[in-house]
Amino acid sequence: MHKTLKNVGKGALALAASMMLAACGNLSRVDDKGATQEPVWPNPQHATFKNGSYPNLDNLRMVDRGMTKDQLYNLLGRPHFSEGLVGVREWDYWFHFRTPQGDVSCQYKVLFDSDKRAQSFLWKDPACADLLKTGQAAPAQRDFSLGADVLFGFDSAQLSPAGRQEVARIAAELREQPYNSVQVVGHTDRLGAQAYNQRLSEQRAQAVANELRAQGIDGTRMTVTGAGESQPLVNCTQTQRGELLACLKPNRRVDISARS
Repeated sequence: MHKTLKNVGKGALALAASMMLAACGNLSRVDDKGATQEPVWPNPQHATFKNGSYPNLDNLRMVDRGMTKDQLYNLLGRPHFSEGLVGVREWDYWFHFRTPQGDVSCQYKVLFDSDKRAQSFLWKDPACADLLKTGQAAPAQRDFSLGADVLFGFDSAQLSPAGRQEVARIAAELREQPYNSVQVVGHTDRLGAQAYNQRLSEQRAQAVANELRAQGIDGTRMTVTGAGESQPLVNCTQTQRGELLACLKPNRRVDISARS
């Protein structure tokens, strides 16, 4: 019995020692100055932070040489991969960025010197560094402009069947790539009293917003306003009413802007 326990104790010590040795290793061969000639990149499928994260770009731009692990943790959060428990001088991240062309995924590596100060910052794809430049990783935005003549009947704020189908199509696009905010703005042409046009633009914007909500778009992130006749796209001088109504058609609209 004592012999068995003794053997188990030796086995446990050997296992612990092997785990400790493994924990001390980094993926790359990092020198004392916090540099490597051959960076090794982990497989994203092995990330301990499942699916990676969307970093705060302002925080990422603040990262600099000499920072401690605590300072980097405060800016970037915990590393997304596990390189060990002791003596780790390599942190790996799997970041996602929203761009006007769609989401972009990038692997990012921080190397520390022997004093555990950050010294090297690497991107697996060097093009990812461009995303930190001002405006390169601007929030994605989608703009839609719907003709009021398609959405509503004449002098009405009641959505037509065709109008509901058009709003449903836009809602489907917004659900595919969720946005942080959606702005709905109604517009009219200059015909009619200004106060009446303002009220009609608000009613039409609200009708579109209600349909977006019914299609699953979060109403708490939605702003709904009416601009009345104040933001025309065209100015018309025709004297015949029919010609004037046709010319002013682009001004009768509901605009939807979605930002990530």
